[in-house]
Amino acid sequence: MFMAMLSSIQCNPVFKRFHERLKAQGKLAKVALIACMRKLIVVLNTMVKNQEPWREKLA
Repeated sequence: MFMAMLSSIQCNPVFKRFHERLKAQGKLAKVALIACMRKLIVVLNTMVKNQEPWREKLA
Protein backbone atom coordinates (compact mmCIF):
# COMPACT_ATOMS: atom_id res chain seq x y z
CA MET A 1 0.00 0.00 0.00
CA PHE A 2 2.87 2.34 0.86
CA MET A 3 4.63 1.84 -2.49
CA ALA A 4 1.37 2.07 -4.42
CA MET A 5 0.60 5.40 -2.80
CA LEU A 6 4.08 6.74 -3.55
CA SER A 7 3.39 6.06 -7.21
CA SER A 8 -0.14 7.40 -6.97
CA ILE A 9 1.05 10.70 -5.50
CA GLN A 10 3.24 11.19 -8.56
CA CYS A 11 0.71 10.08 -11.21
CA ASN A 12 -2.83 10.61 -9.88
CA PRO A 13 -3.87 14.29 -9.76
CA VAL A 14 -6.44 13.68 -7.00
CA PHE A 15 -3.95 12.21 -4.55
CA LYS A 16 -1.19 14.57 -5.65
CA ARG A 17 -3.32 17.62 -4.78
CA PHE A 18 -4.41 16.06 -1.47
CA HIS A 19 -0.82 15.22 -0.50
CA GLU A 20 0.46 18.68 -1.43
CA ARG A 21 -2.38 20.32 0.53
CA LEU A 22 -1.52 18.31 3.65
CA LYS A 23 2.17 19.14 3.36
CA ALA A 24 1.31 22.83 2.92
CA GLN A 25 -0.61 22.61 6.21
CA GLY A 26 2.63 21.54 7.89
CA LYS A 27 2.12 17.77 8.05
CA LEU A 28 5.18 15.56 7.85
CA ALA A 29 5.68 13.72 4.56
CA LYS A 30 4.95 10.29 6.05
CA VAL A 31 1.88 11.54 7.89
CA ALA A 32 0.53 13.00 4.65
CA LEU A 33 1.31 9.73 2.86
CA ILE A 34 -0.57 7.68 5.46
CA ALA A 35 -3.55 10.06 5.18
CA CYS A 36 -3.54 9.50 1.41
CA MET A 37 -3.46 5.74 1.97
CA ARG A 38 -6.48 6.00 4.24
CA LYS A 39 -8.31 8.13 1.68
CA LEU A 40 -7.60 5.51 -0.99
CA ILE A 41 -9.03 2.75 1.23
CA VAL A 42 -12.18 4.79 1.89
CA VAL A 43 -12.64 5.54 -1.82
CA LEU A 44 -12.07 1.90 -2.80
CA ASN A 45 -14.52 0.65 -0.17
CA THR A 46 -17.14 3.07 -1.46
CA MET A 47 -16.52 1.96 -5.03
CA VAL A 48 -16.97 -1.71 -4.09
CA LYS A 49 -20.07 -0.99 -2.01
CA ASN A 50 -21.76 0.96 -4.82
CA GLN A 51 -20.28 -1.15 -7.64
CA GLU A 52 -18.97 1.94 -9.40
CA PRO A 53 -15.83 2.53 -11.49
CA TRP A 54 -13.19 5.10 -10.52
CA ARG A 55 -14.37 8.66 -10.89
CA GLU A 56 -12.22 11.64 -10.05
CA LYS A 57 -15.17 13.41 -8.42
CA LEU A 58 -15.72 10.45 -6.08
CA ALA A 59 -12.32 11.05 -4.51
